[in-house]
This record gives sequence, structure tokens and C-alpha cells, in this order.
Amino acid sequence: MTNSIIAATGSYIPSATIPNKYFLGHDFYGTDGHKLAKPSSEIIKKLHEITGIRERRYVTDELTTSDIAYMAAKQALEGVDAESLDYIIVAQNLGDVKAGTTRTDMVPTIAARVKHKLRIRNPYTVAFDLPFGCPGWLQAIIMADYYIKSGDAKRVLVIGAEILSRFTDPHDVDSMIYADGAGAALLEASAKEGGILSHVTRSDTFDSAYLLRLGKSHNPERNGNELFLKMHGHEIYKYAVRTVPQVVKQNLIKAGFDLSDVKKILIHQANEKMDDAILKALFKLYNITEIPADIMPMTISWTGNSSVATLPTMLDLILKGKLDRHRLNSGDIAVFASVGAGMNINSMIYRMP
Repeated sequence: MTNSIIAATGSYIPSATIPNKYFLGHDFYGTDGHKLAKPSSEIIKKLHEITGIRERRYVTDELTTSDIAYMAAKQALEGVDAESLDYIIVAQNLGDVKAGTTRTDMVPTIAARVKHKLRIRNPYTVAFDLPFGCPGWLQAIIMADYYIKSGDAKRVLVIGAEILSRFTDPHDVDSMIYADGAGAALLEASAKEGGILSHVTRSDTFDSAYLLRLGKSHNPERNGNELFLKMHGHEIYKYAVRTVPQVVKQNLIKAGFDLSDVKKILIHQANEKMDDAILKALFKLYNITEIPADIMPMTISWTGNSSVATLPTMLDLILKGKLDRHRLNSGDIAVFASVGAGMNINSMIYRMP
């Protein structure tokens, strides 16, 4: 039986560190267009308490999404003949955006640009993008698994890259959550035991499609033609805590495992408080009151929410021994889960080969 194995990973974590104090000079407005009465220092402190974010990473002005996607890809392809790739799938949502503008550039696709930067001549290395909100990288991995299990592909490069900092409204409190980054994984067909065991995806668009969207600045004096990331944070929190644990349990049942079999749970880094609540709700579904220490790695405190890049970046750090107290060894079961715009949720069960 052919299995889909993560053979290599790579990531690009921007060098520019943006601490919380960076936002002290910002004037924050509410959704009603009125300036918030609380001083910025109090607003920043409260956001840190909720999200756990003390700093985030932004790219420098000369870089675009395709640039950082390429950098992560180069790491994942070290020692690999790039001409042997059957697919390059890039999960992204906002295209290439130059510094100083929110104008997006989607043609050609980010994947096509990455293939061009890698100087791949093979016309049968098919390159395409997947816009699926924050769960995009995981959904691209799921698609790659289908390609491999069907026999259509042997090697698929899956990248998640986003520059959210160029779509942040400086007058919106939520702007402090967003960050930039890229992560990549090389998925290969293998006869080894392990790899991707099961996955589950759902899209809740009936009532939740616009919980995260693009919209105008909270400051009514800003140019009305600009669009920024906007979200109903409280509703997203409730939706995620209610739904993500259900999807993870459904996936574990599908794979034939119990929660006690799981070594690590890698959840999209959107909000530390929300991820903690998701974890508690998941263990409650199994009537387990004591959660194992260090079962859920966290990077959001210093990377922020880099959308599709959070899971592959965290995986890369773990596999390369760069995340304290977190290791994955042969035979270990890891659960991946993500939630984001759509609203979309997905989960994957992976056994280390």
C-alpha cells in the first residue's frame, strides 16, 4: 500500500520582530466608527492576555508572498531534484501584495511564480494555488494525499505562505494578531508504514461564511477603497471551540485511534486562549480531566497568527528540534487541526514513519 509521507520541511520566519509596544501610537476605533475610549496601553495589554501574543513577525518591504514561499520551498527541497515534483500547491489567500498597498496580484498564481523561481523546466510539474482561509495548507496536504493515494503523483510540494501585515487596519484592535510567514512540506509516496492515516474537512457557510472577511477601515476617515482583514472575533471563538473538537474526534474515530494514543496536537495558531479552550473541549469529549503536559505546541507568542503558515512552520521547528520540549519520533501519532475563513475546519491524523 502506498502511503503519503512528509519527507522534508522548510519555513521562512521573518527577521523583523514587532513587539506589542509598536502599537502604542495607534488610535483604535470600534466597529461603529468611533474612537475607543481606553488608552492604547490598556487595549494592548488586554489583547496580550487573550491571545498570548507578545510579538509577531513582519516581512521587510522588498519581499512578497511568492518570495517567502520560495524561501520555504528551497529549504524543503534541499538535496531533492525539483524536476521530479508532480505538483506544487501553494495555500494562500491574498496574493502578492507590495509594501504600501492593499492591491493584490493573483496572476500568475503564487505557485506558478514559485515554480518559476525554482527554475523548474518540467511542464508536468503542475502548479496551482488553494485559497481556503487559514486551513489552506492542511487542505492542500489533504489534496496531495489524494493525488498520491490515487497513483497520480509521487512527490508533491505543499506550501503555506501569507503576508497579513499588509492587510491590517491600523485602527482595528484585531490588527495586532496578524503576522507574516511561510512553511513548506514535501509529501512523497512511500511503502513505509505511517504517514497520513485519515482526514476530515467541513465548510460552514450557511451562517458563518462572513465571520472573517475583507472590509473597510474602522476609521471612517480612511480611504474607502482600501480593504482590510476584518473578523467577528467572539463569534469565531465560539464557533471554533464548539466545532474543532468534534472534527478532531470524528477524525480519530475514522483512523481507529483514541485520544490517549496521540502524542502531539498541532492546532492553527490563531489565539492562545482559543486553542486552550479547544483542547479542553476535546478532552472533555473523551471525559478526560487531566490534559498531558506539552501535548499542544504553541508558537503564537512570538510568531503571531501567520494564517496558512502557522502549521507548517510549527511542524518544521519540531522536526528540526527547534521547539523546546516538543519532539516527534517514529511511531508517534500527531493530530493536525485548523480553522479559518470560510468558515472552514479540517483535521489530519499522521503517524511518524
